[in-house]
Amino acid sequence: MTNDDFPTDRPAVVTCGLPYANGDLHIGHLRGYIGADAFSRALETLGQQTAYVSGSDMHGTPVAVNAEEQGVDPAEFALEWHRQYEETFPKFNVEFDNYGHTHDETNTELTRDIVRTLDENDYVYEDEVVVAYDPTADDYLPDRYVEGTCPYCGAKARGDECDEGCQRHLEPGEIENPTSVRTGNPAEYRERTHKFFRVSEFADYLTEFLDDLEGTSNARNQPRQWIEEGLQDWCLTRDMDWGIDYPGEEDEEIVLYVWVDAPIEYISSTKQYTERVGAEEYDWEEVWRGDGEIVHVIGRDIIQHHTIFWPAMLEGADYNAPRGVAATGFITINGKGLSTSRNRAIWAKEYLEEGFHPDLLRYYLTTTGGLQQDVDFSWDAFQEKVNGELVGTVGNFWYRSLLFAYRNYEGTPETDVSADVQERIEGAIGEVRESVNDYSLRGVGQAAVRLAQFGNEYIQRNEPWKLTDEDPEAAAQVIRDCVQIAKAVAVLLEPITPDKSQALWEQIGEDGEIADTHLEAALETPPQTFAEPGELFAKIEDDRVDELTEKLEERVEAATDDDDADGDEAEIENDDTPSDESEAMTDTDDLEPLLEDRIGFEEFQDVDIRVGRIETAEGIDGADDLARLEVDIGFETRQVVAGIKQLHDLEELPGEKCILLANMEPAELFGVESNGMILAAGEQADLLTTHDDAAIGEKIR
Repeated sequence: MTNDDFPTDRPAVVTCGLPYANGDLHIGHLRGYIGADAFSRALETLGQQTAYVSGSDMHGTPVAVNAEEQGVDPAEFALEWHRQYEETFPKFNVEFDNYGHTHDETNTELTRDIVRTLDENDYVYEDEVVVAYDPTADDYLPDRYVEGTCPYCGAKARGDECDEGCQRHLEPGEIENPTSVRTGNPAEYRERTHKFFRVSEFADYLTEFLDDLEGTSNARNQPRQWIEEGLQDWCLTRDMDWGIDYPGEEDEEIVLYVWVDAPIEYISSTKQYTERVGAEEYDWEEVWRGDGEIVHVIGRDIIQHHTIFWPAMLEGADYNAPRGVAATGFITINGKGLSTSRNRAIWAKEYLEEGFHPDLLRYYLTTTGGLQQDVDFSWDAFQEKVNGELVGTVGNFWYRSLLFAYRNYEGTPETDVSADVQERIEGAIGEVRESVNDYSLRGVGQAAVRLAQFGNEYIQRNEPWKLTDEDPEAAAQVIRDCVQIAKAVAVLLEPITPDKSQALWEQIGEDGEIADTHLEAALETPPQTFAEPGELFAKIEDDRVDELTEKLEERVEAATDDDDADGDEAEIENDDTPSDESEAMTDTDDLEPLLEDRIGFEEFQDVDIRVGRIETAEGIDGADDLARLEVDIGFETRQVVAGIKQLHDLEELPGEKCILLANMEPAELFGVESNGMILAAGEQADLLTTHDDAAIGEKIR
């Protein structure tokens, strides 16, 4: 691993969190897989040797629970979902170089080998642990057969993770008020002997690892708090008969915890890719045992697994550590938490059945906010983004410029591209390079769309339809430039909209696959002749959006009525989210209650809230969570202390707009005076800002 800018001369692998093989995919899941696919494609356009791998997570209690409910063998149950995922991903242009599963021979043997190595290196020991026991069923309960209360934040939690609250990993016996999912009865704790991994011995290593880690700021910052609080050793085994047996103890009724063998599938899938294409083309050992570039794209609910447990396992077993971990935010639907039990989701198959092109969704999910930000999906917002950016900007420029070129020159005019346009394209290529190295898919998309916008302004400003008679040479130059810009936009946008970019590639008469080109192809001369182009994007009409919105609301209402009729069982029966994207976005009944006390309008008038812009941001020495900000509020620059040190990449905050409560009494925190309070939402301190261009210092009313 290096921290050199991409592309490097070392092979890279991009992975995405494994989906549990036990339920339909929805756009919450697709955000991660599409994002990782786009990042992998973007690396390749830079010239980086890259493989994109993943696989289905066949083990763990969610699979076992659902298979038991259906009365089928877990392997049979999981394989059916695995096959469905293999069929679904390509329909969204998610193209894995290898897609395996955790129950195959490669992963089983590699998992046992890694665990044996950890054991031989004295990183594994036995200890007594309290395990939930269902006296009614006379059975020990693995993690997700147990639900209860998180001991850290008090939220409803499942046995291995506080998925609806603080998102901590929970060890066996930690959950309070345990209840058996199997029977609904209270569970009790009993002692059992299990295997433990000495994660606590890796605290110094993990601190250094996080210092070098690239990716999103939440993936870098959140784990530091867990290290500072003191790492707990990790229980590696569970009381189950579905999973990979602990090496050498195949006769015991314990298997490896699913989070042992699941990430090892990243290595196994890479190895299978090499076995298929040959080490001369791609060497998995150079990546995982040598000095390759490893990037994980995950849901933010599994940051701890990928930045604490996984790198500790890799270090303990003599494997290479990840270079980058990019953790995506959650998806909400119409401003509310995604909920599969209430059918408040846009399902993958539903999206396809509605007849929308996959590249439209790819564009929406990758360019609406940064990777780590939560994204709200509504059909209205989808329509606005598609019609405004893809239809109105990119598609409009492609069609009008190529159609004019075809009708007047039957292709690309025979002249060189102008120096100004070449410089503008080179600038866009530089923006894409920078965005990839910043793990910003939004930046990649924006660079391409801004170039198309420049093309629209260029053709409108120069009006070649007037020049064809008055100054034919000038008209030819304008259209020559526009064809080059159109080609460049297609090359730059390919990682995000591969099908549409390929279609444009073919329209201008290029041979082969645009996916096989590098960024430099954006500056290569287009073919001299090409056929009449067609429009590549179609406007989404208002009545179509109204129809889709009504359908969704009816589904949600029907499912909610069913949940109310079923009572509490509805919250227990369904745990079908893949492991990279939990349903941690809460419904309104999980939020803090509204305050009963009301304030009058006059009292509100006394609150002075202003639009600000963060000028500087730095951590406060000795304070784990506090940062010192300088915030411009128009009239002056205020010094403010905010508890966001662990939750934001402070280097990325300067220039960001924020909302400041300006007339608070000054307070001193860790020796630093705070003269105001920035406003943020939720446990992740999502900074409030303005939708449009409100002036700095403007008052919030």
